Amino acid sequence: MRMIKEVMRLRYGLKKSQREIKQACRIGKTTVQEYLRRAKAAGLSWPLPEELTEAELELKLFPKEPVELKDKPQIPFQYIFEELKRPNVTLSLLWEEYKQENSSGYQYSWFSEQVRKYLGSVNYSMRQEHKAGEKAFLDFGDSLKIIDMITGKEIPTEIFVFVWGASQKLYAEAVFSEDMTSWIKVNNNALQYFGCCPKALVPDNLKAAVITANRYEPVLNRTYDDFSEHYGTVIMPARSNKPKDKPLAENGVKLAKRWILARLRNKIFTSLSELNAAIWALLIVFNAKKMKRFGKSRDELFLSLDKPNALPLPERPYEYAQWKKAKVNINYHVCFQKHDYSVPYTYIHNEVEIKTTKDLLEVYFKGQRICSHRISRVINGYSTVKEHMPPSHQKHLEWPPERILDWAGKAGTHVRTLVEKIMATRRHPEQGYKSCLGIIRLKSAYTPEKINLACQRAVEYNSFSYKVVKNILVNGMETRKLPSAPVSRASENHSNIRGSDYFESCLTEVTNVNRTDPN
Repeated sequence: MRMIKEVMRLRYGLKKSQREIKQACRIGKTTVQEYLRRAKAAGLSWPLPEELTEAELELKLFPKEPVELKDKPQIPFQYIFEELKRPNVTLSLLWEEYKQENSSGYQYSWFSEQVRKYLGSVNYSMRQEHKAGEKAFLDFGDSLKIIDMITGKEIPTEIFVFVWGASQKLYAEAVFSEDMTSWIKVNNNALQYFGCCPKALVPDNLKAAVITANRYEPVLNRTYDDFSEHYGTVIMPARSNKPKDKPLAENGVKLAKRWILARLRNKIFTSLSELNAAIWALLIVFNAKKMKRFGKSRDELFLSLDKPNALPLPERPYEYAQWKKAKVNINYHVCFQKHDYSVPYTYIHNEVEIKTTKDLLEVYFKGQRICSHRISRVINGYSTVKEHMPPSHQKHLEWPPERILDWAGKAGTHVRTLVEKIMATRRHPEQGYKSCLGIIRLKSAYTPEKINLACQRAVEYNSFSYKVVKNILVNGMETRKLPSAPVSRASENHSNIRGSDYFESCLTEVTNVNRTDPN
């Protein structure tokens, strides 16, 4: 009140401008205007009457709203509660609609106060406002155990819960672990169950979703990030050790345990599919059950709120994919599970990302796909596309076969011979580059003389590979003599050796017996 009195004194007593009053009182210009407006509306002038107390002044400047009258149109709290969850719907808009239908209805200040009291009384999503179709919350919790029929051991499981923010409709599924394969599977199953996708997913900081937890810039798992791109949604991980960031997920796990798992506690399950079948049967009943606070079921709220405002699903579900980083070797190939796949030779020495699904391998450079291959199960094999190979006449090619041979020749004649053999036995010479360079680089651990002798031994063995040379050097076999060939003793005279004449005579006797014997 002292500040308001000072504003009135400066304005009406000293005739100061609003800017001067703002600077003198150190308050905002709009605050000055508001104080003067209220004083004018209350019919006050300067100087104020001496008998006017500060309490009376406050009552004149800030009159209380009229108390609720019984003849006033009632506020439709449940309707407002549901409408506030719709995108872009505000409390002021709902009040305007309320006043249009009820001209004698409450003013905005009373209306908004009563609505907020109601929202607080129904525990309005732990005081978080969740717009329809906007967010879903994901979490894991302990589940029932499965009995192994062979060993009789109990196998623990975990329950995955997916809860929509606006309708609180729930999906649950039991899994054995929280690994990446299970995580993508249950996420896929949840979206197929609902038939739509929220605009944002809020998971916990499990490793399958978040590689590095950070309050400001969490690092997402590449596979889960790819999953979100497929469905057009975004991942917004909750902060570590902040359960209030995902209260619906925490509450969803609690409801799944109390309402579903508790009803199954006395049953024996021998497989994961059997347990999930029982969970899904109760899940239908749970979502169809009316909530006392809202007077509607989760299914009804989902159909009216979340589903109409959620993202549609693509034609095909996301196919689980693994991602890894690799460097393109000098033979313009990248290795995945001991098999080499070619990429365009212009990407030599560049770091790329490899995406692999069940049957397909794709190579990406700076987010752009540059090639793809069918997955091969051949160990130490090569999948080479002809178009990826450099033209043989291009002189600027960094690693032509001649350069490899010249380098090998400096290491020794036997090294060059072995390198020639390696490239000659490959479908494309470039496929032998890694083996050849591996042999040449052994000079960091062994002398050129030993490497040359080891290559000579490998050629004598007809074994043209880097591993053979490395094993020879590791075992010190490069200087050992080759075992002499076994001496044939067939030509020696011996009393036990019958010779070919003996077997020919036996054959003649058997033939004569067969001719004379009627049987």
